[in-house]
Amino acid sequence: MSLPNPLLSRLGIALPIIQAPMAGVSTPAMAAAVSNAGGLGSLGVGATNAAGARKVIRETRALTGKPFNINLFCHPPAVADVAVERAWLDYLAPEFAKWGAEPPTRLAEIYKSFVADEEMLEMLLEEKPAVVSLHFGLPRREWLDRLHAAGIYLMASATNLADARRIEDAGVDAIVAQGVEAGGHRGMFDLNAVDEGLGTMALVRMLVKNVGLPVIASGGIMDGAGIAAALALGAQAAQLGTAFVTTTESAADAAYRNALLSGAPFRTAFTRSISGRAARGIHNRLMALGEAPGHPRVPDYPIAYDAGKSLHAAAKAKGSADYAAQWSGQAGSLARAMSSAELVATLASELEGTIKALRG
Repeated sequence: MSLPNPLLSRLGIALPIIQAPMAGVSTPAMAAAVSNAGGLGSLGVGATNAAGARKVIRETRALTGKPFNINLFCHPPAVADVAVERAWLDYLAPEFAKWGAEPPTRLAEIYKSFVADEEMLEMLLEEKPAVVSLHFGLPRREWLDRLHAAGIYLMASATNLADARRIEDAGVDAIVAQGVEAGGHRGMFDLNAVDEGLGTMALVRMLVKNVGLPVIASGGIMDGAGIAAALALGAQAAQLGTAFVTTTESAADAAYRNALLSGAPFRTAFTRSISGRAARGIHNRLMALGEAPGHPRVPDYPIAYDAGKSLHAAAKAKGSADYAAQWSGQAGSLARAMSSAELVATLASELEGTIKALRG
């Protein structure tokens, strides 16, 4: 199948398929398999430090000579508030008690934002991954210019036209259009702004018509027909995340995989109660706690994640996934169990079949 466009040509990939980074789920084996199969594999390193990121970059390079993407979080650094954090821990204490555990005595900012992580920047300039993608915002222009000077292709997520224009003005090379259907954290730059909740179809078309950068569609895309729809709207590639959660190389645990694959009905929802920032996942007990009337303020992202992860660990030790961060897009029930390479081949075949059918 030949679907040349400027994005694919620049990246040197054969297929308009990008595996979403998914910190905590993506692995070197997954990213390498996707890249070797003709797509663009990705690694989410936003929740690790420079040394950890360097390690997975090198592990991936040992498995593929193809380009792959390194994804970083550019959220405003968290602001600690002891009173807010204490109130949240007190609120969660009865949930910890159900599993015979005590809540942490204090919460920490469990990982840095890239905007304040010069060590991560220097590591990237030394390792020179082919692609770096940015979520939640952008670092300062000087850092972007230095990454460009190192030969790195830059992508950034946008959930609305205003953020897309900021990405274009900053000199970034491509935009990931994250529709409201997408699993995981919303990529909004300004948390005080109203979230327009734009769906993938509407957002992609708006950006293609109003911004001069290649657009990558993301959100609710699980098969080749979805990729074909994104391309028809003018996207030059599609980014799929939830579709890869259930692949062989995924780091997702059995409970997460089973929730997507069992056929049992589930719903997804946005929550701040797991991490401190709006993210879409399979609805669970911790989400419900964040929806209860009168619940205390959730601490800043990612400080709240420290509590969420601790509560999940306590419950998981007793066999429960009631508090897990099982991020999923709205079409998560379409997930399939196979290897990452098999999934890429299946997606490519479905895409080709859809295009042929549309052409009559």
